[in-house]
Amino acid sequence: MNSITNNIFLIGLMGAGKSTVGKVLAKKLGRRFLDADHVIEERCGVKIPVIFEMEGEEGFRKREAQAIREVTNEKNIVLATGGGAVLLPENRKVLSEKGTVIYLHANPIELWHRTKSGEGRPLLLNGDAKKILENLYVIRDPLYREIADHVIETGKPSVNQLVNTLIMQLELST
Repeated sequence: MNSITNNIFLIGLMGAGKSTVGKVLAKKLGRRFLDADHVIEERCGVKIPVIFEMEGEEGFRKREAQAIREVTNEKNIVLATGGGAVLLPENRKVLSEKGTVIYLHANPIELWHRTKSGEGRPLLLNGDAKKILENLYVIRDPLYREIADHVIETGKPSVNQLVNTLIMQLELST
């Protein structure tokens, strides 16, 4: 059934559903699911907000780049990246070269509704979360599109519908 051979990398803003979709997709494809943020937390022994607090965003991005470089060498994985992983050119290059990149797209208002508690999302804690998401979208959307092999709208479909659509697109493109 499965003619998909590449690693699959899910990108998109926080709240787009990368981890949720990634887990279901990996299960349906019989692959290992990895969440870049969880990989970093396991390596550091602390949660992402603590890393941001201690090292700032720049320190976190360095750790993220190292984790992405390493895990993208694995085979048959589904990886959910952090929303800001695309900010570093080296990450965009690695993701583009080592797998199929799926941009889970959602508009900033929808993302705000999904993330408004701000829990575990350090970038949303310093100001108006809706405005922050709108600003992040303006900066990151072109970067996501630059490396995306497929753009999937995450608005209305259920997770299973999204995953089935995604699998169909991946199979058609192999």
